[in-house]
Amino acid sequence: MMKYIEKIEVLLPLGYLYLIIVGIIKESVFFYQLGINILKYSNIMDVLISPIATLFSHLFVFITILSFFIFCFYLPSILFKNGHKKWIQKVFELKKSKADLPEDELKNYYLVVSIKFLAICLLSIYLGYGSAEGYITSNKIKNNELKFNHKLNFNTGESEDICLLETNSLYYFYVVKNEKTVKIAPISAIKYLEIRL
Repeated sequence: MMKYIEKIEVLLPLGYLYLIIVGIIKESVFFYQLGINILKYSNIMDVLISPIATLFSHLFVFITILSFFIFCFYLPSILFKNGHKKWIQKVFELKKSKADLPEDELKNYYLVVSIKFLAICLLSIYLGYGSAEGYITSNKIKNNELKFNHKLNFNTGESEDICLLETNSLYYFYVVKNEKTVKIAPISAIKYLEIRL
């Protein structure tokens, strides 16, 4: 039991670092389709929070990622029991020569396989989500299909009806009604934001 706790202690920081990287990839792919290099408008806190913010952005994304985590938690024992089946060997690219290993080494091998599988799944989900969200949003901007259910009130007294695309700790990214360009406003310039329900 202590071995597994020690492994988890080593893997957690690496896992979070990996999540940060896929979070940056997701944000970059999304904003690239809007013509924005998001890294120029982000601080370190935005980068650190990005994967967690994505995780909780939609219920479907949360359930999907949680399901993969649960599945990958049980995957080593599933592989240990069924690793001899050809379709499992093919799906998870298991090496047949590993079947002759002692039980402990075989369990470690299956643990590594499940971590690789989880890493590939997370990259696919975040990359797919960023690509799809960016594509849909850019098409809605081009075809004027956005919902303008926010009102941005500036410190100067001016206000604009907008569709709020994204925010981070420094900026609002939005499209003004009857326009097809993405605007970026620093949060310090905004007095308050109204949301129409």
